[in-house]
Amino acid sequence: MPEARPTPSPTPGRSPERPPAAATGRRTAFAWTETEAHRRAEAGLVRRLRPRPAESDLLDLASNDYLGLTRRAEVTEAAAEAARRWGAGATGSRLVTGTTRLHTRLERELADFCGFEAALVFSSGYAANLAVLTALGGPDALIVSDAANHASIVDGCRLARAETAVVPHADPEAVRKTLEAHSGRRALAVSDSVFSVDGDRAPLEELAAACREHGAGIVLDDAHGFGVLGVGGRGAPRGAGLAGDEDVVATLTLSKSLGSQGGAVLGPARVIEHLVNTARTFIFDTGLAPAAAGGALASLRLIAAEPNLAARARTVAAALHGLLTGAGFTSARPDAAVVSVRAPGPEEALRWAADCREQGLSVGCFRPPSVPDGVSRLRLTARANLSDAEIDRAVATIVRTAPPGAR
Repeated sequence: MPEARPTPSPTPGRSPERPPAAATGRRTAFAWTETEAHRRAEAGLVRRLRPRPAESDLLDLASNDYLGLTRRAEVTEAAAEAARRWGAGATGSRLVTGTTRLHTRLERELADFCGFEAALVFSSGYAANLAVLTALGGPDALIVSDAANHASIVDGCRLARAETAVVPHADPEAVRKTLEAHSGRRALAVSDSVFSVDGDRAPLEELAAACREHGAGIVLDDAHGFGVLGVGGRGAPRGAGLAGDEDVVATLTLSKSLGSQGGAVLGPARVIEHLVNTARTFIFDTGLAPAAAGGALASLRLIAAEPNLAARARTVAAALHGLLTGAGFTSARPDAAVVSVRAPGPEEALRWAADCREQGLSVGCFRPPSVPDGVSRLRLTARANLSDAEIDRAVATIVRTAPPGAR
């Protein structure tokens, strides 16, 4: 008589004989997401991923490739060579195996170019902001944050476990009064140097003065200023005379003007050493891929060799703004390479961007909750490698596709 075999256990995660949850009257764990999806659809706020081809006939005014370097032969070859030499990935955290000579070379050249004592490279600009605010914050600290700051700053404030005071946009006097009300407390003020929605520059000199009256640290996110502002693109802190000061820390991304991937923190050597030892998004994150570090380093050297790139990006931004406001649109004066055009509402903005795309122009579309003031916009990138003819073509397309109420 053959030996009886035990009934096999079901494959983990699969229960083919189990009836659907609806049939048993039980609530499924994530059923609530359908309700949220319905609310987003009603508000016209549904977002979808749209893979892009490697090659496209679209005129690109949507990316953050401000200096047009992401496809420069020198940059792509440097990225490829770094991958061939060091491998596809960093293989571990920066404190284990994830630091290569490429990383340290990039950090040294970034610090020198921007005028800071030291730098530390992260896997993203988002991680860099989280690192600074959590490592320099804490339960005993006060963080004063601009109301229009980027989401990564907002999340960094939340994770810092510090008291956070949100002050009106670009208002140094509000910063001063907030710090005065908490006099004697360890504090820092954090602001984008250039705000990502309207492209306006923060009043950095006045902000620094307000902080220094009360001994507060200054943290500046220069993601949209680096490569565009300052002499030869050395950044907004350098342009404001703040780079290298002992009370100033800056963050930036490698994914905008450098056309690569990653982020960095720049500041006094003692602050960078503190981050190496305390910042969780540095200690527990895999290091930046060698290809990204190699590409960013090549781009940085191109910016140093071609200082006209920064000036050209600002010229393109001014041209776009002038033509659009001349056509009757509401557009904030750009201080760097971001140009926004206000839309009547989120649905109109989405349709406007789609109509532009159908006519060969790719533009960004910012809608709530991405915009802190709740106003929907088209967001244009003033790339340094746009020709005058491409600028005219872009503006003509925006004018032609504008929805009612846009002007």
